[in-house]
Amino acid sequence: MIDKQWASAEQAVADIADGSTLAVGGFGLSGNPMALIEALLAQGTKDLSIVSNNCGVDDWGLGILLGARRIRKMTSSYVGENREFERQFLTGELELELTPQGTLAEKLRAGGAGIAAFYTQTGVGTQVSEGGLPRRYHADGSIDIASPQKEVRSFSVAGETREFVLEEAITTDFAFVHAAVGDRHGNLVFNKAARNFNPLAAMAGRICIAQVEQLVEPGDIDPDHVHLPGVFVHRVVEVGPDIEKRIERRTVVATTTEGA
Repeated sequence: MIDKQWASAEQAVADIADGSTLAVGGFGLSGNPMALIEALLAQGTKDLSIVSNNCGVDDWGLGILLGARRIRKMTSSYVGENREFERQFLTGELELELTPQGTLAEKLRAGGAGIAAFYTQTGVGTQVSEGGLPRRYHADGSIDIASPQKEVRSFSVAGETREFVLEEAITTDFAFVHAAVGDRHGNLVFNKAARNFNPLAAMAGRICIAQVEQLVEPGDIDPDHVHLPGVFVHRVVEVGPDIEKRIERRTVVATTTEGA
């Protein structure tokens, strides 16, 4: 379908079934596809396995799905801003696959590029490659599921032999992303920091759903300005420029004026 515009977020997520896998863009709360997340929450979909850099905060981002007990497993690189996440993980209610941030980004990109796996130095000599990281606890605090040992091989790089760990690519049933501008063919432009994990999440999803602040006609976006081509995007929903955007933490530094 060339025209990928959908009337609403609710319609765009309606076929996401219980137990689906989902890649979600955003870094912290920057670039979170909130309209899609809220539509999925309202729909009641549960037992989700989600891949995203983090899980939002207690009342925003993916944290609202977590708080409603809709998430079965998270694959993330940072989980430090959400108390409910900590509680669910430590009490055995949530499975966590903790992944180095650059590795997570490449696993998503590789999945979208059709690359099954790749070797990286990141994690060699640690539990990332040796296994044993807790993924799920029993209620009594003992480990229920631990990460497996991964294949490590030596390669010669610039005349030096180094060890590399094999990491498998990630693909998901669906992907949610947020963009500043999109056209009806699915070409997307991201604004500044909101570019973060959004293009990578989009690539990894077999069906990518994009919420855009401004929807324009095909040809209105300069091809040289397209950050993600429409071949990776299957559904586009316009949410308008006035959607609420939050940050995790605001720090204000007191200043003084000399001589005042």
